[in-house]
Amino acid sequence: MTTKKTTTLKTVFLTGLLVLVPLAITLWVLSLVIGTMDQTLLLLPESWQPERLFGVKLPGLGAVLTIAFIFVVGVLTHNFIGQKLVEWWNAIVRRIPLVGPLYSSIQQVSDTLLSSNGNAFRKALLIEYPRKGSWTIAFLTGIPGGDVVNHLHEDHVSVYVPTTPNPTSGFFLILPKREVVELDMTVDAALKYIVSMGVVAPASPARRPVDPPL
Repeated sequence: MTTKKTTTLKTVFLTGLLVLVPLAITLWVLSLVIGTMDQTLLLLPESWQPERLFGVKLPGLGAVLTIAFIFVVGVLTHNFIGQKLVEWWNAIVRRIPLVGPLYSSIQQVSDTLLSSNGNAFRKALLIEYPRKGSWTIAFLTGIPGGDVVNHLHEDHVSVYVPTTPNPTSGFFLILPKREVVELDMTVDAALKYIVSMGVVAPASPARRPVDPPL
């Protein structure tokens, strides 16, 4: 009887833990993001600080203002005049020593990753890594370019291999196209699979019907 009660209490405790842990982690991440965005208020003059104006600290105000600022910049640069101003700004920054090359590289990466027309991180792949017989999930980032192509003797692809459970760090690899398996899996599902260390497996795609023998 005691064993049964102990098992029931353990089950109830684990059930509550499974409900609260994802919620706690989600709230922690949101708090971290909002807290970071709130730091943008420090860019304002001291006399304009909300704490000085209203007499109280308003958590989340910096996040709201940051999001609003991003939307305003997007609206202003969406028209012809805004695009010309952006081109003028880019031309000036690119001529600054040291800053120009760094700015151009970051701009190319962000355009590739965030643009709706880009192909980066649009496909989940299965590759053998870090050795033969050991498989992992990677993301297609493009095809090799520049002088790299002159040293490759067959079609290759550029892939990003994220680490677990933090997919923001990882490895950049150039692999033969024939060694890459394209998965019938969305990028979101692949990321969940990676972050969960394989615990949250994506749903299996429906099997294609096999044609009857002739």
